[in-house]
Amino acid sequence: MNNKVLLLQVKEFIAHTAAVNDLCFDIEGEYIGSCSDDGSVVISSLFTEERMKFEYHRPMKAIALDPDYVRKSSRRFVTGGLAGHLYFNMKKWMGFRDQVLHSGEGPIHAVKWRTSLIAWANDAGVKVYDAANDQRVTFIERPRGSPRPELLLPHLVWQDDTMLVIGWGTSVKIASIRTNQNKGANGTYKHIPLSSMNQVDIVASFQTNYFISGLAPFGDSLVVLAYISGEVDGEKDFSSNVPSRQGNAQRPEVRVVTWNNDELATDALPILGFEHYKAKDYSLAHAPFSGSSYAGGQWAAGDEPSYYIVSPKDVVIAKPRDAEDHISWLLKHGYHEKALAAVEAGEGRSELIDEVGSTYLDHLIVERKYAEAASLCPKLLRGSASAWERWVFHFAHLRQLPVLVPYIPTENPRLRDTAYEVALVALATNTSFHKDLLSTIKSWPPVIYSALPIISAIEPQINTSSVTDALKEALAELYLIDGQHEKAFSLYADLMKPDIFDFIDKHNLHDGIQEKVAQLMMIDCKRAIPLFIQHKDLINPSDVVSQLMAAKTKSEHRYFLHLYLHALFVSNPHAGRDFHDMQVELYAEYDRKMLLPFLRNSQHYTLEKAYEICITRDLLKEQVFILGRMGNSKQALAVIINKLGDIEEAIEFVSMQHDDELWEELIKQCLNKPEMVGVLLEHTVGNLDPLYIVNMVPNGLEIPRLRDRLVKIITDYRTETSLRHGCNDILKADCVNLLIKYYKEATRAICLGNEEDEARAKRDRNRNSQLTERSLSIKSMEVKSKIRGGTRCCMCFDPFSIRDVSIYVFFCCHAYHETCLNDSITSVSSKKKPPASTRTDLSFYEYNNADDDNDDDGSGGDGNDDDYDARKRCILCTTAAG
Repeated sequence: MNNKVLLLQVKEFIAHTAAVNDLCFDIEGEYIGSCSDDGSVVISSLFTEERMKFEYHRPMKAIALDPDYVRKSSRRFVTGGLAGHLYFNMKKWMGFRDQVLHSGEGPIHAVKWRTSLIAWANDAGVKVYDAANDQRVTFIERPRGSPRPELLLPHLVWQDDTMLVIGWGTSVKIASIRTNQNKGANGTYKHIPLSSMNQVDIVASFQTNYFISGLAPFGDSLVVLAYISGEVDGEKDFSSNVPSRQGNAQRPEVRVVTWNNDELATDALPILGFEHYKAKDYSLAHAPFSGSSYAGGQWAAGDEPSYYIVSPKDVVIAKPRDAEDHISWLLKHGYHEKALAAVEAGEGRSELIDEVGSTYLDHLIVERKYAEAASLCPKLLRGSASAWERWVFHFAHLRQLPVLVPYIPTENPRLRDTAYEVALVALATNTSFHKDLLSTIKSWPPVIYSALPIISAIEPQINTSSVTDALKEALAELYLIDGQHEKAFSLYADLMKPDIFDFIDKHNLHDGIQEKVAQLMMIDCKRAIPLFIQHKDLINPSDVVSQLMAAKTKSEHRYFLHLYLHALFVSNPHAGRDFHDMQVELYAEYDRKMLLPFLRNSQHYTLEKAYEICITRDLLKEQVFILGRMGNSKQALAVIINKLGDIEEAIEFVSMQHDDELWEELIKQCLNKPEMVGVLLEHTVGNLDPLYIVNMVPNGLEIPRLRDRLVKIITDYRTETSLRHGCNDILKADCVNLLIKYYKEATRAICLGNEEDEARAKRDRNRNSQLTERSLSIKSMEVKSKIRGGTRCCMCFDPFSIRDVSIYVFFCCHAYHETCLNDSITSVSSKKKPPASTRTDLSFYEYNNADDDNDDDGSGGDGNDDDYDARKRCILCTTAAG
């Protein structure tokens, strides 16, 4: 360095006559202190003309201003040099005064002041002095094997108020100064002295494989200016205390390391002539300087720290990269994911995310990482519809659109219809993505695209080998969206969808079931069969049967055929009569217990075929029934006795046939079987004479429980005889009562007349009783039918149509005008009885049937007009009887 001090854009002045060895600023950056080989120390104000110069007559190598230099009147500083004295200078009443803090251990090579702590380095090591307590704090010995200070200076840096970093040769130590400060009443800190040997902890220490030419803080890490010597015999020569000045040195490097010597970053510096420089030829300074706006190892907001690497011919300025520099570097070196993470974390301008995102996607596309690129699109493209559409068509051009489809937004933003249609067509044309096509169609709202283009792309594939169930179902969903329910139903049926019956009812697709019988039966036969039967007008039984018989899996569909024909027979025994022969075989195969009821209720099967089936499957009861229907009663009886061995069944069968010869046959076939003879004796009461059977039993045949059975036969016979006599008596009594009732009904008259005549007769006779209206109407209709067509009165022989009077009709088919009948009754009565008879004394020709009516109809005995008419008798029949 020359003897000038240059402050960029602030001030320039000549302070020394020899080389300047060290500079120092106060915490506010208003004062600068410098020392020189000329033995002088100069402290100058940067903004005023104030300047102080101190002469020490020996080269001075290091200086440090009190951090609070501008705020304190003591104007303290420390300095030292080749004389080996560390001077502590302060202003007192009588002027400035120097105090020697330390001497006798060689030259002072470096000194740094932070708060009240002063650290300096000499040939022995590093010492720390507490100016507030006026005592030495600690001593840290110089590392063993390190170069002599005049060859490679030690470096001191305060990381914070209590953390001192020491770099010497290839060694780095970090010392933590423990202070005990109690807060006083006025807000100041009161320092309490501690033992000087117990106030420092070495919290970190590590060795490097390079010489340390400079140190500076970098947040919680360190910036190290590394000098790397040339290689000797394949290894770096660190054994010599004197760094080589041969022309084999490497470029100096700026390294960012942690306290554990983990390298965070490394940069080689483009220094001119680096091959010939020594480690001592380099130095490292940083700004903001210690004590300004830098605190706690972190740069204050708005400050941009700078690092100055000084060599004999070059000065390199290094700055921490800002967010955009970092992002650009990451992109340049292919760390796109880290660049994206940095942008998302808020580093750099918000507009960078589009640039970074586009670059990242392009990089992934070039690397053919299509799936990864697609997964990042929601994050990178966000709500830009135009960007989404651009990338959709770009993926489509690359034939990689299916991997992007799951991430395409359907709202916020919503794209054009074409984008969605292109995406769905891309899925449809790739067999591997048919399931994705189905899930996409189900999840996307139908309003965002048109189904027709996708339908047109899928339909040609339906009849090819590339078709899949997922593609069919997707096409069915598209048909449903487009309103083509019939086509959707056809595909759902082929796919065996379990909810197809609800679909049929919902959309009234019963016409479509005609071609899907087998599929519907396989899906759910319990729902399909009632559907077919309910809609016989749309699909007749022959169509159902033909489709089931043509199905591929014969065994399963024969069972479905049985279930359908059985349900059809239950609903209408004649609806499936053409298939009753087939039904006999199906019952024999799947449901034998229902075969006999079917044989009894059906008249449309062939007896011979049914009999052959029963023989083949050894169905004995069914054989008996068919033989009985065929008229082979004796053969049927033989099957019952010889194969079934059920005598009671045989007796019931013979009883139903009403054939005496069959009884003879039954008795003959049972004579050689004692147990059957006994049962036959028990069950023939009412059908055959038990004595007849007893007489036919061979002598010596032992019949089990014969005595008990004979007692039962006799008891049953007596009971039957008693019941018959009682029934005959009841029958005779019923016949007599019915004849009497019939005679009484036959002798009653029915009056036929107009309403005026009936009303007038009612007022005259003042009758209140009334016969049942229903009975009178029926009788009137019967009588009118007999007298219709010009019938004449049996007294005056005039046709009834001439005279407009009431007519009396009797069940003997005689009819009279009311006047003629009354006159005749009066005339005959006058001959047989005195004329003084009262109305209450009825004539012989008037029949009092009030009691009978009460008995027969349950009506009261008051009587009415009809009762009066009914008591009249036919004059001709009565006269004849008389």
